[in-house]
Amino acid sequence: MSTVKKLTGSLFELKNVYSLAAIAMLLALRVVLGLFANASLPIFGNTVKLSGAFLPIAVTGVMFGPIPAGLVGALGDVISFFLFPTAGGYFPGFTISGLLTGLIYGFAFYKNNISLPKTIIAWVTNTLLVETFLAAYWLNIILADSSYPALLTARFISVGIKCIPEILLIFAVGKLATKIKMPSRLKA
Repeated sequence: MSTVKKLTGSLFELKNVYSLAAIAMLLALRVVLGLFANASLPIFGNTVKLSGAFLPIAVTGVMFGPIPAGLVGALGDVISFFLFPTAGGYFPGFTISGLLTGLIYGFAFYKNNISLPKTIIAWVTNTLLVETFLAAYWLNIILADSSYPALLTARFISVGIKCIPEILLIFAVGKLATKIKMPSRLKA
């Protein structure tokens, strides 16, 4: 399926009330997992964080495409900040990262057969571009006294720790999500 068809198809997903309800529930799950299903590795300070917030974004990409998944990623970051503010304040860079994560998973999985190689490619693409290089850049902006190479090293260690569990979770839950059929309209 072409990129344009994936974009328009995922945009039309937002017209279905059932899809909107499911997307809203996945957004809520993303906020909850981002708050409760996370941990920082103390050996690296606050620069390496393990979180379950990626999973609802990936599932949204599987079921509804890049636009809704990007919205879940971006809005999840904004809502999380307003519900549970952090000491450092709001930083829009991580909202951009959430948007890009959703777009990557949406383009990789929407209306495609989920396979382990596709899952690995999507995860590596997202992890290298967004979770490693871009996140280190955002942290370098926020933590002015930190060096980019040191932050990048910490991000690579984080990636090494979480690669297998995240890939397997995205693959398994993505396979299950493809079996969910959303009603197209309300029947009288």
